[in-house]
Amino acid sequence: MNKEDYFIGCFSKSPYIGDDAAILNNMCISQDAFFENVHFKREWMSLYEIGRKAMIVNISDAIVMNGRPKYALLTVAIPKTYSRSELKELARGLQETAKAYGITIIGGDTIANVKLDISITILAECDRPIRRDGLKEHDLLAYTGKPGGSLRDLKRLLRGGTVSPSSRFIHPVLRETFFFKAAKFMHAAMDISDGLFHDLEKLHRANKLGFDFFQPIPKRIGCSGEEFEILFAFDPRHEKAIRNIAKMTRTPLTVFAKAIKKPYRNPCRAHHF
Repeated sequence: MNKEDYFIGCFSKSPYIGDDAAILNNMCISQDAFFENVHFKREWMSLYEIGRKAMIVNISDAIVMNGRPKYALLTVAIPKTYSRSELKELARGLQETAKAYGITIIGGDTIANVKLDISITILAECDRPIRRDGLKEHDLLAYTGKPGGSLRDLKRLLRGGTVSPSSRFIHPVLRETFFFKAAKFMHAAMDISDGLFHDLEKLHRANKLGFDFFQPIPKRIGCSGEEFEILFAFDPRHEKAIRNIAKMTRTPLTVFAKAIKKPYRNPCRAHHF
């Protein structure tokens, strides 16, 4: 068990922990951190792009719980060297992204720091949450998009190269239209933030089920984190309906496995701590 899983396990008695968001009084409440030199380097992204991605990665958690994001709280630790124009650019990335998803920023905290660290709490209306632990034996598993590009581009950046501003690592695009139309058919869902294989491990732990893969998935795809695509499970009877929704919303869709009673081993290295 890695240190992240061990630390989370220290709070395992809480009934709210173990999903992309906590469910409380028909609200999904989620929080994610976006820290300089952990999730990004300052030279890789503009301050607008940093603000946008910080908000997007948090909105993603709410959406895959079948939540409609409404409010956000921001905690931002900012270097004292930032100018007013830099602060304005960062704020614009946060504000414009929140507005695009109908979110009102209602408060938070700001402090001085030696680097830029952002933590966001999202409050979303969630009348019918979709949890990780709803997977059923013989369910089909699918993911949206074409994972792999985020890891590829991260490696380029770490080598000192550049990537397109439209790279999913820089500019993740969420699939909320597809999700909300297909949600009624889903038994379990989560976003692909740590990588497909890592996130399948979370489904395995939550449901005590393994996976029969229809064809091998390369590690360059399965180990690529920060894709913010959707991983979900559904009854095979609804495959045609889900494929029709994917076609209607122009969402790439791959049905890749069936849930069965067997062990599962994640082949990727841990990338937290």
